[in-house]
Amino acid sequence: MASNGLPVDRLRDYLRELKPEARALLMAELERGRLRDDELPAIGLILRELREAAPHEHALPPRIGDPQRVFFAPLEPFLIDDSSGRKRPGRIARMSLEPIWRWISTDLMPVETLAYTEETKRLLLAGDTDKVEAQARILADDVVARTEAVLAALRGDAKANRRLAGRIGTPNALEELNDVLVIFKARDELAAFGSRIAPHIRNLADEQLENVNSLVASLLVRRQDLFLYGLLLVLSRLGSRWQLARLAVRSAETDVAARIAQTPAALAITLVLDDIELQAMQLREALQARDIERVIVVVKDIHDAARGLRTELDLSGHQPWSRQLAAVRAEISAATEAQIVTVPGRVHRLLRPRAKGEATILDDRDIAEVEALIDLVNACRTYAAELAINEATLRVQSQLQHYLDTGMAPLLDGLRQAGTAERSLRQAQIDAAVRFAAKIFGSEYAAVLVKAADVAAHGADPKAAKA
Repeated sequence: MASNGLPVDRLRDYLRELKPEARALLMAELERGRLRDDELPAIGLILRELREAAPHEHALPPRIGDPQRVFFAPLEPFLIDDSSGRKRPGRIARMSLEPIWRWISTDLMPVETLAYTEETKRLLLAGDTDKVEAQARILADDVVARTEAVLAALRGDAKANRRLAGRIGTPNALEELNDVLVIFKARDELAAFGSRIAPHIRNLADEQLENVNSLVASLLVRRQDLFLYGLLLVLSRLGSRWQLARLAVRSAETDVAARIAQTPAALAITLVLDDIELQAMQLREALQARDIERVIVVVKDIHDAARGLRTELDLSGHQPWSRQLAAVRAEISAATEAQIVTVPGRVHRLLRPRAKGEATILDDRDIAEVEALIDLVNACRTYAAELAINEATLRVQSQLQHYLDTGMAPLLDGLRQAGTAERSLRQAQIDAAVRFAAKIFGSEYAAVLVKAADVAAHGADPKAAKA
């Protein structure tokens, strides 16, 4: 969508128009500047926008990083972007890393952390990655030992534990801190486990499914305490995360949910449903931010996950997983329906016939937003059955088709009869109608409207538009 003219929006538009290579170079230079402690205005904002502008550009050069990011690198497969405050098994909210680091560097080990930070900055600028990782490992081992001693001293003291959680300052401070300790202590074993799994699994099936199932089963026998983290590592490698359910089916040797629930493999289904709930939260956030492109992507992901689960598992009966999935589908249905039912009204407000002399200007942002919402309507039509929004989608689609089909004649008449002062508005309305019609009826229909509008604009015989 077009920028609304605010400095941050103009900056965001500029950064997103850069070529991937230019973004990578700018990001690298800004990170070097941060390591040198250069005084760069809004460096955090710019880096964040650069990362959000290129979330899927895997071919870019590796980031230089910073001491904090290097320290937390072993946690990456277990991080989630979750602002709900809910603790999810084995997961650490990305937003919790900064408070945990602040606690380590302020309360737990201030002298050691400062020394690590200064030395790591120097090594990063020199490009000595091996020594950087060694420094991070040394600090992590010290943090584990010191934190375990702190937690042992507080064991059984509920008030002291609440005080410690308050010092860290995150909703699930002690639970996430425990996950950090487990992952740091088992990082070598988890790394070895991860090295035997493909970096990206597009389709978890056949030989690959057998291999992963064997690895997970072996981990469960050797280190039951790492079973959860092993499953999360597999989840992080899947192109379609719902496919982790196949691992549960294969491990339990049944697709009956009630029987899988009695086995250790049930944890895989729990993680998949947890992931779908997280996607539902991301959908709500994207809707609130009016990021319709993101909404459409998440809607598709949720549709695929729900359909995949229902295909792989026998969820018949009043099984808890079935109820959980139904609740998520209902939530998504309500959220998306609340958006799409507004589209016909918004189209009408933009294209309604104006009284003679009622000259005004159409807002390009409104037109672009409505166009994006029509894309959402089309996406909902594709995924309606699985997301339980069939009725609303069909109704909105019918209203849009009827309005655009019957509303063009008044618009063309208005353009034909418009005076000089009104002509730009009438033309803008028709241009918007053509864009909307292309989304609803297709490009051929839109092309016919363009010809009719051209005839009307030049005051020619209306019958010529049919030629």
